Amino acid sequence: MSASGRTSSAAVPLARRRFLTGVAAGAAALAAGGCARGASTSAQPGTTSISNDNATWDDGYRAAGRELKKITGYTLRPLSNPSVTSYQQVVQMTLQTSKSSDLVKWASGYQLKRLARAGGLTDLTPVWKGYAAKGWVRGTSRESVSYRGKVFGIPLYESYYVLFYSKPVFGKLGLSAPSSWDELLHCAEVLKRNKITPFLASQVGGWPAIEWFQELVSKVDPGFYQQLVAGEASYTDDRARRAMDIWHDFMRKGWMTSPDFDQARGPGALKEGTVGMFLHGTWQASGMSAAGMKPGTDYGAFILPTVRPASQKSVIAESGVFVVPSRASSHEAAMANVGAWLDPAVQRVWSDFLQDSSANPKVRASNPVVASLQRDIARNRRTALVRYWEASPPSLIQGNTNDLGGFMAGQTSPATTLRRMQERAHDEWAAWKRDEA
Repeated sequence: MSASGRTSSAAVPLARRRFLTGVAAGAAALAAGGCARGASTSAQPGTTSISNDNATWDDGYRAAGRELKKITGYTLRPLSNPSVTSYQQVVQMTLQTSKSSDLVKWASGYQLKRLARAGGLTDLTPVWKGYAAKGWVRGTSRESVSYRGKVFGIPLYESYYVLFYSKPVFGKLGLSAPSSWDELLHCAEVLKRNKITPFLASQVGGWPAIEWFQELVSKVDPGFYQQLVAGEASYTDDRARRAMDIWHDFMRKGWMTSPDFDQARGPGALKEGTVGMFLHGTWQASGMSAAGMKPGTDYGAFILPTVRPASQKSVIAESGVFVVPSRASSHEAAMANVGAWLDPAVQRVWSDFLQDSSANPKVRASNPVVASLQRDIARNRRTALVRYWEASPPSLIQGNTNDLGGFMAGQTSPATTLRRMQERAHDEWAAWKRDEA
């Protein structure tokens, strides 16, 4: 697809035609390279294969699979590809072929919409309705897993973007988790004065550049954030400029790590006391444990306060999904397992493994830090906002993420960055709508 995703005057949109061409070419390449279905994605009795891009979750899938087997008779067999780019290419190339796995881990929102409109996915609306009847899914999340009214993804997990912080460091300096913007600024000033970098900010891997952007825009005005990602507001609006100016000010004050700071070092930096706060998804709780940090003792977490006290409280939410290829070799088994995935017994094991929130609202997190965040979200009736990465057409998000990375590296000013993002938004939304026609 071109940078703008434009279509030709032909009846079939260019994006779809190139996707289908890629499927044929990619499938041929896989076969030529000896990567035909073979033992990996072919049907194996009593199992469903899962394509995913996170090998560190393999043990969790297997543990959840043992619970699923008690209900459905089928376990889970993870097939991991650690390269996100390679993984996405392989999924899109094999989705409509016999080489596809039984289940595929994918992103929600527009990432899922783009995959669904290319064809090759099973309609999971009946599965969703069954979950909704039991109260095992949030009705507000349906839109993010749907395309043209049909559900194509079942939520895999639910994570929230929060600021992890070092409790020993905060305690030593007489600080507590801030509940207001002024308190947040006070914490940053005290940390900096004591030679501790207040915030971790990174663009390593590309996508992390969105984290501070989505947080600051949504904490300036959550309603504006929703309009912005829906293509109904401009990136050059004063509210977007306010968010970028805050971010720019934080960087100029030395309150943020350099943009080449790898987030994989985040838990260690908190433990060492060189960084005070780490903005990331709650799925990072498992990384804290891996670094030898105990929840509630060595680290805590809070949701970034609103810039103005009167603003509606919100939280950025992320949820991956399971999709079922129409041509899955073990389609019946795959449908059985997605139909039982959100069963509380399965989610208890899965949530405990991730140390994160379950997509089933009736399953509470066992990690006390995450459980406290869940209570905060419910108590304050925080509006859940879709993560920026999934909230708009993928080509728009990717280009804007690159621009944000350039801003973090000091290559562009806030105004120039937002102008470029808006120019791209104008083109990419028009292209998306043409492809939809």
